[in-house]
Amino acid sequence: MNELTTASQTVGPFVSISFAPSLAGDLTVQGVSGKRVVLHGRVIDGDGAPVGHAAIETWQANAHGKYAHPEDFQEKPLEREFRGFGRVMADERGAYRLVTIEPGCTPGPGGVLQAPHLVVVIFMRGLLKHLTTRVYFPDDTHNAEDPVLKLVPEERRATLIARRVATDANELEWNIVVQGKDETVFFEY
Repeated sequence: MNELTTASQTVGPFVSISFAPSLAGDLTVQGVSGKRVVLHGRVIDGDGAPVGHAAIETWQANAHGKYAHPEDFQEKPLEREFRGFGRVMADERGAYRLVTIEPGCTPGPGGVLQAPHLVVVIFMRGLLKHLTTRVYFPDDTHNAEDPVLKLVPEERRATLIARRVATDANELEWNIVVQGKDETVFFEY
């Protein structure tokens, strides 16, 4: 039997309908400590055309570097109000916006500290499998020693680092390019 991919096997046109009940675009609930940041950008293809209605999920530690997960056994403060999970939808122009806090450093492979980052997963029409990547914060001194970022060729690391918007130090822009010359680095897990 010949196994061919069919349209019914891709993430179809119902992404926004399916994810709508579980959107979480503002993680800065009252009582959560840390520097508030607004992360926004666009999901675009290799030709610069918008990828509308993509779902962007994020997972991150709190400002102390602790995840809201039962397997995070670090002796760091856990803020019950902070879930660490965000989900937003890109609009028809591919634009998205997430309000969160800047996370703390977390232990990585071999106990080496990882730079503050958000794990990002993208679901969109036409994909058989979601895309997984990270976004790092600009000018963070920990970026130079991050064990995952160091695995990425130096000339491609910029695709994983957000840019500060000149008008507001707490506003970051990060575009997700899903293919082509300036493609964002995606990871296999």
